[in-house]
Parts: sequence; structure tokens; C-alpha cells
Amino acid sequence: MNDLWTTLYTRAVVLAAAEQPSRPLLVSAILRHQSFAAALTHWLATRLDGPPPGYAAIRQLIGAAYEDDELLTRRSSADLRAILERDPACTCLCSAFLFYKGFHALQIHRAAHWHWMHGKHFAARLLQHRVAEALSIDIHPAAQIGSGIFLDHGTGFVAGETAVIGDNVSLLHGVTLGGRGKQQGDRHPKIASDVSIGAGALVLGNIHIGRGARIGAGSVVLDSVPTAQTAVGERARLVRRVVEEDSAIVA
Repeated sequence: MNDLWTTLYTRAVVLAAAEQPSRPLLVSAILRHQSFAAALTHWLATRLDGPPPGYAAIRQLIGAAYEDDELLTRRSSADLRAILERDPACTCLCSAFLFYKGFHALQIHRAAHWHWMHGKHFAARLLQHRVAEALSIDIHPAAQIGSGIFLDHGTGFVAGETAVIGDNVSLLHGVTLGGRGKQQGDRHPKIASDVSIGAGALVLGNIHIGRGARIGAGSVVLDSVPTAQTAVGERARLVRRVVEEDSAIVA
């Protein structure tokens, strides 16, 4: 984690010297902070600044979570690394940190989930609402999300209350991890580690997507998908077994 912060900070120094118009942003967002968690908390609050309660209150809500639980910062660092590893369009750590709204939404969700688990449901719902409003990404605060998550583009991503996402999962825009109708209780998908889900896919109901599986863009998945299988189609069907090298990769 310290290595990531050093790399991010050093890159920001280089950019601030090379691109003077960008210097005030880089100083405010990265260079004036003492740690990755401090810079992240500030920038996430900035992303949600707007109507009441405003920046200070939002930063306090996010900061309380990150200060209490170091696991959140470790998971955020893994998410940032995942962008560099899996997105061929991303060659700059600072760009990923500052401009990838899927990354921002996930980290704010981590704070919202912390509040939810501590019984502070109103605060959690407030963060969820502001993310949905500002970033067009809607993740229920109770949803459980692992580390190394790559939410590419992010617009239109929805995850329901009892959704579970493992580690090293890649998701494109417009993905829904939803329920079916008015079912109660445990009603949302469980996504194992190393899964890749394409743009616009609907994964619905309390089903299990096995480790290393791939879901094609636009697929409607109503049944569980076994480990390392690819599923495609309007009512998704299995088409082939996934080789280890191409799991969790977003094209």
C-alpha cells in the first residue's frame, strides 16, 4: 500500500511539473495529503460535493469508515491496481485515481457498507443516494464486495442488497445484479472470484456465478453458471469452458 502511495505521489509530482494547468488539481487532490487514505477520502468527498449536507459532512462520513477499518484502504488499493492491470486504455495511476468513476463509486460503497454494518443505515443510504445521483451507479450499502474489483465505465451498474461479489471481478457498464419481482430475503446473485461480466448483462435472482466464469455482454442470466464457464444470450446458455488466462478480463 505504501508502494502504491509512493508511486501515485511521485507520478503526481511529475505531472504537476509537466502540465502546469493541472497543477492546482494535483496539489489539492494528491500532493497536499500525507497518505493514500487521506487523499482518497478528500477526493471521494469532492466527487459527491453538492447539495446539503455538503463536502464537510460527506468527508466526515467517508473518513470515519476509512480511519476505523484499514481493510477498506487495502481493498481500495487493490481496486486501483486492478485498473492498471486490466484496462489497456489506462496508463497513468493519477488518471485512474482522479477520473475513473467506477473506482470512486466502489470506494464510497465501502464506506457506506461500513456504516450499514455499524447500524448507521441513514448515513449509509445517504452515501448510496449521492453516488447514484452524482455517478449514476447504484449499489445497496448491504451488498458485499471483495477487493481487486474493476468497474469499467460504471454508468448504470446496479447491485442489490444481498448481492455478493468476490475478489478480482471485472464488471462493465450497465450490469445489474438484481432480484426477481417481490421476493424477500436472500434474493440477489453471488459472484465468485475472477469472474468477468460484460456490458448490459442482467444477472437476476439468488444464483451463483462460479469462479472464473464469463458472462457475455447483454446476457440475461437466470440460472447458476458453473466454474470457468462462459454464458451468453438473452436467456444465457453455456457455450464453452473458460481457459484460466482469460477469466476476469474485460475486452
